[in-house]
Amino acid sequence: MSSENVQTKWGQFISLIIVFFFWGFVGSANDILIPVFKKVFTLSQVQSQLVAWAFYAAYFVGSMIFFLVSLKLDVLQKFGYKKTLSAGLLLSAVGSFLFIPAATMESFPFFLTALFTVGLGFSIQQIVANPLAIKMGSPATGAHRLTLAGGINSFGTTIGAILLGIALFGMGDNKNTSLSLEDIKLPFVILGLAFIAVAVFMNFSKIEDPAKEEEEVVKVAHEKFNISDYPQLYLGMLGIFIYVGTEVTIISNLPALLHTAEFGNVLEDAIAPFIALYWGSLMIGRWNGGVNVFNTSNLVNTALKFIVPAVAFGVIIGANIFAAHDVSAFYIYPIWILLFIAVSFVGGKNAGKTLMLFGISGLLMMVAGLVWPDPSIAKFFFISGGLFLSIMWPSIFDLAIAGLGKNTGKASSFLIMMILGGGVIPLIQGSICDIDLTSPGGIFGITWTHFSYIVPLLGFAYLGFYGFYCPKILKRQGINHVEGGGGGH
Repeated sequence: MSSENVQTKWGQFISLIIVFFFWGFVGSANDILIPVFKKVFTLSQVQSQLVAWAFYAAYFVGSMIFFLVSLKLDVLQKFGYKKTLSAGLLLSAVGSFLFIPAATMESFPFFLTALFTVGLGFSIQQIVANPLAIKMGSPATGAHRLTLAGGINSFGTTIGAILLGIALFGMGDNKNTSLSLEDIKLPFVILGLAFIAVAVFMNFSKIEDPAKEEEEVVKVAHEKFNISDYPQLYLGMLGIFIYVGTEVTIISNLPALLHTAEFGNVLEDAIAPFIALYWGSLMIGRWNGGVNVFNTSNLVNTALKFIVPAVAFGVIIGANIFAAHDVSAFYIYPIWILLFIAVSFVGGKNAGKTLMLFGISGLLMMVAGLVWPDPSIAKFFFISGGLFLSIMWPSIFDLAIAGLGKNTGKASSFLIMMILGGGVIPLIQGSICDIDLTSPGGIFGITWTHFSYIVPLLGFAYLGFYGFYCPKILKRQGINHVEGGGGGH
């Protein structure tokens, strides 16, 4: 039977995407914790970004350990995908429970240790779940399955921001504006218990390990793997580093931007709707890309490309209304969504072209956010960066591993290590924000915090360049690589 005709194993796939939901849930929790810790521990902006650093550095450390262990022992073949995934979930549960002593001791370094432990568990889950999602059916629709999983991940980030906002600050007229660290304990106890429940569920689920047939193919000549032989890979590693860094830095520094007088002095308890809209933008993009998994006619596919983003936007608005947030300012946002849909039609299923167009679009959004005279509109240009980032992950992944054959596994672990960018790039932007503390008055007529969005602007510029240049590298290697495009990690 041709591998092209393999049907997607939906029962197993649905079990797997629960894990993607949790990554998202915790990812947006960080964005609520950053302004809270900044206030409680009186941190500078760059110090507050250590929250993102601790979480994303764990991905790098976890992937590095996994890679070094795999040189001696093939963990996935020895223990199986399910057991390895469950071990990652249990490690994240330990990290969640560490929030209790961290809050009791009121220790910022202890909180960072707890987040690092959660991230360490996530790195193991990522290494297992990404290739597993791709292998649960036909290789031709693998990237689109990853997109769909990414859409569930973004649903987690959208809902996570709102639920944690409610847990910490309450809702409606009963909202807390002051916060004690004690309030953080309960949400993370619940999260830890949920990780354990999913680990148990995974162990008893029907997820099968992918066939080991590739191993036979690998037993060819044992030549050395040299990363410098594959420019698509090392430029792609930089692409993943910049992509994750850009995705995280836009939102990690948004509370500081909205807190400036220029952007309306928005306080910590009112930040959740904006975080939900940003992560919801990634959800809109990924749900839109996930439509390609389903075997539909061109007409139905085109209709879904408009209907699905509208439903996703409805979910964001509905969740915020449920939490008693005023979202009347968000009703202008469909203008950006329509712009995103138009660009996605032009990109089609071509990974390189899609990446290039979305890189250029994101760059233009950042420029508009920097120069637009009305801050009430400018902030939506920055938030719309989420739309244009949404489908980049599989596009970069797809291009970076093209033509690597038996070295695909090693290449994947190098790419996962580059999630480290989510910890490094926000620190760079945070340090620009902090210039406002020593040199008030800003630059070019705007605050330094506002100007700091030059960082994601440069990120989008590189991502657009990689989308343009990588297909040329592949062509020189005799690889005609077109399929791809869809999104999320």
